[in-house]
Formats: sequence, C-alpha cells, structure tokens
Amino acid sequence: MDIQVGPHLYRNTNGTVEIEGVPQIEFALRKPGGPLSLTFVLFDSRGLMPLKIVNSALAINEQRAYELIKETTSLVLTHRESGEQVLHIELKEEDRVVITQGSFITLKAHHMTITPREWSVDKASAKAGETDMEGKSVSLG
Repeated sequence: MDIQVGPHLYRNTNGTVEIEGVPQIEFALRKPGGPLSLTFVLFDSRGLMPLKIVNSALAINEQRAYELIKETTSLVLTHRESGEQVLHIELKEEDRVVITQGSFITLKAHHMTITPREWSVDKASAKAGETDMEGKSVSLG
C-alpha cells in the first residue's frame, strides 16, 4: 500500500504510520478501491487519549467531541466545537491512501501538521518527494 502524507509519497508500506516512534495511524483495504479501514489514536497535550478509531468506527470519543464522516473512498475527522479538521483522508487509485490534511497532537505532546505542501512535527518536516518503504512502516518525526 502506498501512503501519501501531504505532498510526500511513501511507496510499498505495510499500512502503518508511526509518528515519533509510536504507531498512531493504520490503514487497511478490505478490497482494492475501498472501503478504507482506519485505526487512529488521538492524544491531548497531557498524553491522554480522548479519541480512538478502530476499523473506521469511533471506539473512544470523550464528550462526543469528534465527528467521523465516512464514505467509500474518504474519511474526515472533525472537532465538533471548533469545526477544525483533525484528519482528511482519501483513497486514490486502488491502493494509494492520501492524508490531505491533518492537525493533531502526538503522544510526545508535539503538534503534527499535514498540508498539501508539507508535513511537520517538532523539528522534522518533509515536502514533495517519494520514498520506497520496502514493506515497512512510514516513520515521521
């Protein structure tokens, strides 16, 4: 599976995105072309977990603070009160997942930002490019 984080394409991944050494996002395709299955853990600045998505379903959603909109080829996670998109994910082609937008906290309490121009977390960032992961996890930060 190929995963594009902002403008950077990671080819031949195992479907997992590790952020600062912690598996925080995991994708699976039940069949080519979708539906897309997402597992995602959201942390707050104290390291607590107010949200957990398992197989594209909200498993933990403290105070119903988040809304997940699912379609066959896309998932959008939004903070209800602020309207801010936490994650916007699209399935392009048969096996390429694109995280077009993201704004969330990592387990190490750093802010992860994903835009169409770059991704950044703490002191690490990447712009357009391509990396062959050879069947391994994507490692950011």
